[in-house]
Amino acid sequence: MIFQHDESSNKPVLDEYGHLIPREDYRIDTVLCGDEDFAIACMKTNLAYNKNLSKGDIKTHHYIISFDPRDAEDNGLTMDRAHELGLEFCKKHFPGHQALVATHPDGHNKSGNIHVHIVINSLRIERVPMMPYMDKACDTLPGMKHRCTAAALRYLRAEVMEMCQRERLYQIDLLNGSNNRITEREYWAQKQGQKKLDEENAELIANGEEPKQTKFETDKQILRQQIRAALKKSKTLEDFFDVLLEDYGVAVKESRGRFSYLTPERTKPITSRKLGDDFSKEAILATLEQNASRIIPSVSQRPDTFATPAVRPEIEKLIDLEAKRAEGKGEGYIHWGTVFNLKTMAKTLLYLQENGMTDLDALDAALAESHEKTKTARTDLKKIEAELNAKKELQRHILNAWDGRDLHAEYLKLPKKKREKFYEENRPALMLYDAAMRYFKENGVKTIPTAKRIQGEIEDLTSAKNDGYTEYRASQKREKELQTVKANIEKMLRQQEPKIELGRKWDEQEL
Repeated sequence: MIFQHDESSNKPVLDEYGHLIPREDYRIDTVLCGDEDFAIACMKTNLAYNKNLSKGDIKTHHYIISFDPRDAEDNGLTMDRAHELGLEFCKKHFPGHQALVATHPDGHNKSGNIHVHIVINSLRIERVPMMPYMDKACDTLPGMKHRCTAAALRYLRAEVMEMCQRERLYQIDLLNGSNNRITEREYWAQKQGQKKLDEENAELIANGEEPKQTKFETDKQILRQQIRAALKKSKTLEDFFDVLLEDYGVAVKESRGRFSYLTPERTKPITSRKLGDDFSKEAILATLEQNASRIIPSVSQRPDTFATPAVRPEIEKLIDLEAKRAEGKGEGYIHWGTVFNLKTMAKTLLYLQENGMTDLDALDAALAESHEKTKTARTDLKKIEAELNAKKELQRHILNAWDGRDLHAEYLKLPKKKREKFYEENRPALMLYDAAMRYFKENGVKTIPTAKRIQGEIEDLTSAKNDGYTEYRASQKREKELQTVKANIEKMLRQQEPKIELGRKWDEQEL
């Protein structure tokens, strides 16, 4: 966590004297370790509970929260703030566990993404409330081990999405699949294969030969291309199977409603799940149905949320040069401002022409429409947030009721003279149980739903909130852009009156 490691071998990097080289920048903290080192604290806990002493025992769990590289510049995310978020996330979702939280400013691929490592001792040292991802009463007890289940991972992903939305950071939908699913193993295979290919090509170039291949592709990437090519030529499932087999030697197998693909070089087929959602049976059938109607697109590809799209530079507001001159700005600044304004005017007029806004009325109409879309998106987002908060409150009361039901049953069995003492000894849990019962009664909850069902609804709402948040930000950006364009146009018209007539089209105006 605090020393440099080789990205391909994951071994520590040593200096000329064989010493570990510290990282240049990082943040690190421990949780529930006191003044002791994380490793020492974990060893003492393991000895105290006589667990995690064998070589094969799972001693720790390692989670990573990786932020979008654009968050630092666009949303003001700093190392310190990311570290605070990581600590907060760790304490909230891994209560009772000793933990190490480390924040690094960059990934191994130099993409500039701030990321937080959370390493927890698998043993719990304190009794904790029932968490949404827990399904056994023993999961709350000290001395028991953390269980990294599928339900736990989905819960944690949903909470990461919620955290990023709350902090107004970029976020992808972690709960749904990816059209092109690149596993960590495939990622490293591609990276190491490219490195080896580059070394071989360097030797060829040194010998005066021209390399035949410059880009390394994994078997899975080649298979994805072959499947897409076969889809372009096919209208039925039989055609698709035949083209894959005849052109590429790839056999398609179906098991339990899922496709898998066997290439000539392999003895074990590659499942569609490992390739991505574009290659599932449902996606293949949907594309073939389109092809049958003579619409033959390749498999749809959603844009990668982390990839920065090629967009036109943002239009900025025109500079008031007279005001700047009055402030005492020199001729150098005035010259720069004049050039800047000319470029901004050109961008503004080009924007209007590309968007079909031929006069001021069209611009006003577009701005009004954009404002309404932003308002609607904000209203819809607030509705989803309100429903999500209500579901989370219900979930909290369900968990509290489950956590205190045994104590409440024991309390009712006691004679009245012993109840007061028992209640005082277990006041926190029993008060939460009573509050949960009042909540159910006040809100007309007669049949208490399972925590698993509520968690599923929360995940669906979290995905919907993520989509709504993305739509709202896009609408907000569009409205701001149109406001800037309108401000620029009004300033251009004021500066050139009476030369420019308000009724004339933009492409007829002269600057």
